[in-house]
Amino acid sequence: MATITYESLLAEICPQVIDSYKQYQETGKRYGDLVGKGSKRTAEETKLMRLLGILIEDYDRRHAMPPDVSTPAERLQFLLDHSGKSSADLVSVFGQRSHVNEALTGKRAIGLSHARKLGQMFNVQPGLFL
Repeated sequence: MATITYESLLAEICPQVIDSYKQYQETGKRYGDLVGKGSKRTAEETKLMRLLGILIEDYDRRHAMPPDVSTPAERLQFLLDHSGKSSADLVSVFGQRSHVNEALTGKRAIGLSHARKLGQMFNVQPGLFL
């Protein structure tokens, strides 16, 4: 099986600055698909995922609330919504379903060890959850 190159992924997706909510949703779906692949993601797909993440962040910066006003629980929920993962996938991080629900609602603070595990799960900086 031939390895798909980064260039061919770019040609397939044609990433560009996001100017509409429809583009934002499409880019978010593609980003979530790549995040959801986890360890099965190729290096080329990881490059594309990072590029799409930058485009999404740019759109968010121009159209959404500033990132510093969102809570760790809201950030976690956003990643869940866009990654294709479910709250059941977080049990491996928090140990119990009730702890997952409390973290998602903001009733339970996300500690450093959980933030590290979440960072690995979603391929983001752990500080996002603190």
